[in-house]
Amino acid sequence: MLPRRIAKAPKRSSRWRSQAHCSFVRGHECVVPGCHDRPIEVAHVRIGSGAGMGQKPDDFLTVSLCRGHHAEQHAIGEASFALRHRVDLAQLADAFAAASPRASEIRAEKAART
Repeated sequence: MLPRRIAKAPKRSSRWRSQAHCSFVRGHECVVPGCHDRPIEVAHVRIGSGAGMGQKPDDFLTVSLCRGHHAEQHAIGEASFALRHRVDLAQLADAFAAASPRASEIRAEKAART
């Protein structure tokens, strides 16, 4: 007979999720200057998120990228992508969060974590 199973501790408690915020982000053009490609995808920004490997950041840490630029972001990494295209992904994610229809919820969530 096997001994009792040891429960795994969760990697992190939970992440903030919002379909409304993701739809808001998806409703904008690609954040890469001069890009007008479609479709637009919600790209999560890991820089400064506190999420580890294999963990998706909160939905308020998102920017709008076309499918090609989103794939490039994953292929070369966020830091290289930001340098190549001269975009500040963390600042853009903050701007999306501030303008979101869920901005008050995002502010409350960020305040609860500090």
